[in-house]
Amino acid sequence: MQPTRPTDPSRLLECDLLLSGGRVVTVDGRRSVFEPGSVAISGNRVVAVGPAAETDAQWQARRTVDCRGKAVLPGFVDGHSHLFQALARGMGEGLSIWPWLCEFMWPYSIAVDPEDARVAATLGAVEALRSGITTVIDNHYAPTDPDTVLAVARAVESAGLRGAIARGMLGHKTEVAKERGLPDALYRYSTQEELDITRDCMRRRPPRTSMVEIWPAPLNLSYVDQDLVRGAVELAAEFGTRWHTHCSEGAKDPASYLQAYGIRPVEWLAREGLLDERATLAHAIWLDDAEVKHIGERRAGVSHNPTSNAYLASGVMRLRELRDAGAVVSLGTDGPSAGHRQDMFEVMKQTLFNQRLKHLDPASARCEEALELATREGGRYAGTGTGTLTVGAPADLAVVALDRPHLRPVHRTVATLVYSARGSDVEMTVVDGRVVFEDGHCTLVDESALLEEAQERAERLVSRAGFDPLRSAWNH
Repeated sequence: MQPTRPTDPSRLLECDLLLSGGRVVTVDGRRSVFEPGSVAISGNRVVAVGPAAETDAQWQARRTVDCRGKAVLPGFVDGHSHLFQALARGMGEGLSIWPWLCEFMWPYSIAVDPEDARVAATLGAVEALRSGITTVIDNHYAPTDPDTVLAVARAVESAGLRGAIARGMLGHKTEVAKERGLPDALYRYSTQEELDITRDCMRRRPPRTSMVEIWPAPLNLSYVDQDLVRGAVELAAEFGTRWHTHCSEGAKDPASYLQAYGIRPVEWLAREGLLDERATLAHAIWLDDAEVKHIGERRAGVSHNPTSNAYLASGVMRLRELRDAGAVVSLGTDGPSAGHRQDMFEVMKQTLFNQRLKHLDPASARCEEALELATREGGRYAGTGTGTLTVGAPADLAVVALDRPHLRPVHRTVATLVYSARGSDVEMTVVDGRVVFEDGHCTLVDESALLEEAQERAERLVSRAGFDPLRSAWNH
């Protein structure tokens, strides 16, 4: 039953949106769950959260949503994605990370044009919002001219997401890159040009003035110019943002770096004073003990991408050791191509299963921790302050239907969400206090037109890149 309101409306506090009577999973420091609970939102902030009887009796909303039979939880943070890869979903089967890059992703990246990138990013943003993702760190590296980078940022923001476009930079071609076979066509700018273009993008889209920032992103620590990394770290400090990179995803990455420079990549970052809380390192699988310690001591961020790591058979991250050392660990989908679905429910479940298989211990990771990594810790990693339903927090959240056969009976709400729910169970997504997904469609995007354009562009792009999607071209 809905609680009885006071008879005197003048005693009620006013809010814009009241989500009433759901199973409210706050992801606060006490892991509070209110069953039933309510969440009140004014503007772009949470102004009240608690038991439904108390909260509903205190607040009068311009709009009230009945959330009985549903879960209300913080929006997910996708700590590492590649939205421009959305037009290549389902291709590149049966390859480990390096052949996948050389035979599939690099040729695709070279063939992408600016409009392809914009449409793909919009498609990826819509998919994310439909599954309860409210923040995305998008590692964008095709193409990276300033107009395209800014257009992608506008597209992601216009769809309703918050986050960052981490502009992928290569700089001059290093000996490691030559030895590992990166194609010359990827190298369009010198090291200084890469930094200048990124600075220009950050100036034209200043941090904290929009929902989607621009971050510097040396593409991969193992094969980019060390001066490029130094410059990226300096840019992040100058503009007050984070910086992003791929780190030790493949087993050969630290070995090739050690051979070239006489030191492992994370060890080098630490030695040079470049590793701090502004660093966001994607994957970070193949770390030694000293590197784990450095990341933890400097409170750097790591995006764990278990679904794509399993797809490419890259390995399993040292989650427990990194968290115990002090690292800030987020979860990521790795985008629509390596992960194939931007579904953080799947990522949470894979996180638990991968860790349990690695340690052969079913208690090595629990569902509450997986949810925290996908929400609150993701907010710390991205620097957004999102990921909790607490008073004063940004109003980013998802409403998940629980009235479906694969979700009943509900004994423990968090366990149901992590083990049984999927992205398609999300019924509403709110970002910055605005409803951006509801009733099966995104409110700010013409999805039908988008899907038609994405299909047409994908077919032309695949043909232009020289792929035959009907032939098992990558089976070795």
